[in-house]
Amino acid sequence: GPLKPEITITYIAVSAIFFNSGLSLKTEELTSALMHVKLHLFVQIFTLVFFPTAIWLFLQLLSITPINEWLLKGLQTVGCMPPPVSSAVILTKAVGGNEAAAIFNSAFGSFLVSNAVFIASALIVLFLTLGSSSSVPFTSIFSQLFMTVVVPLIIGQIVRRYIKDWLERKKPPFGAISSCVLLMIIYTTFCDTFANPNIDLDKFSLIIIVFIIFSVQMSFMFLTFLFSTRNNSSFTPADTVAIIFCSTHKSLTLGIPMLKIVFAGYEHLSLISVPLLIYHPAQILLGSLLVPTIKSWMVSRQKALKLTRQPKTPVKV
Repeated sequence: GPLKPEITITYIAVSAIFFNSGLSLKTEELTSALMHVKLHLFVQIFTLVFFPTAIWLFLQLLSITPINEWLLKGLQTVGCMPPPVSSAVILTKAVGGNEAAAIFNSAFGSFLVSNAVFIASALIVLFLTLGSSSSVPFTSIFSQLFMTVVVPLIIGQIVRRYIKDWLERKKPPFGAISSCVLLMIIYTTFCDTFANPNIDLDKFSLIIIVFIIFSVQMSFMFLTFLFSTRNNSSFTPADTVAIIFCSTHKSLTLGIPMLKIVFAGYEHLSLISVPLLIYHPAQILLGSLLVPTIKSWMVSRQKALKLTRQPKTPVKV
């Protein structure tokens, strides 16, 4: 078609998103919460190890059901995605949690976005080919990832060094730019798939996937809450808030371009993208609904801890 998505989307749009990320990323913010090593390890291990493994085990059970297999593959790709750049920070700030730790994990994920994308892509390839005899073109996937992710990100960071003052003064709408480009990628992806007359997506599978996504989010938020509030965890209530949101949220901005590269040429690409497109608004909706509850818990917990740490005054006889 006139949009020429094989060029404008596959190369230009994806590169533009990561150039924009490199240009907007404030690497100096990485040092503000550098010492919370245990918290960062918890978030990264939960996100990139526990999450995809748990989803894979769950999908082994779902594979015997009549749910659309491409939606299930899409659910596995959601589990492999890196943390998001902004939503976790916004919700942590709304609650009053450890914003510095949330910023670090978001900035860390963005600063090492090339590593995060490579790790997530490797996880997708690993989990989707386990038990399968299909061969995967590793060389072409990772070479394209390098050219459309790593190079634009590095160029964006280099350019930022020279125009940092102008960026701080003008504050360009980086978020709006990424959203517009992302919308264009999603639009062309769905055009590609639904132009195929053989597309088969039943309502039952879609409804079940929506239910599963909300259930997974609620379960994992509760799980991270339990792990981070154990007696020997050493996490503060504010840390717990950052952990809950950063560990369970998944990046749509990084995810869709990544799927476009990893599944280039797949006629069912948009079906694979559906779970991620559902997961993103679901995590914001659930997070927003839980903000008052989590905030009241955090405040009451902080007051209780403050009272227990106060020295007891001796009783005069």
